[in-house]
Amino acid sequence: MSELGIQEAFAKYGANLRNVQWSVSAWAPDGSLVVSLWAHHYRRGPRGTAEYADSFERWSGPGNSEFRNNVAHAYTEGSKVRLIVVNTSDTKHVQDGRDASKIQKSFNPREDLVGVVAEIDGDRYVFRFSRTTSPI
Repeated sequence: MSELGIQEAFAKYGANLRNVQWSVSAWAPDGSLVVSLWAHHYRRGPRGTAEYADSFERWSGPGNSEFRNNVAHAYTEGSKVRLIVVNTSDTKHVQDGRDASKIQKSFNPREDLVGVVAEIDGDRYVFRFSRTTSPI
């Protein structure tokens, strides 16, 4: 299978990015939030779950503002979350909060996982995913 761009990865869930240059989250027609999260933010969660944790403050820009609002809404509403894992070899660039649109990366929709926003604590957030047996 060829590598997907961000727009194609979101389309796997029926979600359309507001702005392909800076959006990293979007709402799917089924009401789930689709998020693209860095692979290096993965950690093992409780009872066989996968977690992705990071800080809203690590980066800035219009995509961050949109992401914060979407994550807060999903947390408040208990919305289902769908995952796109983003891989890059330049993790330092990402962790330094620099413009990630300038680095090479790949996008991998994880259609086998469904999650929730498990936690928001100040500027920190945690997504928790588990395997799903039903297709999208």
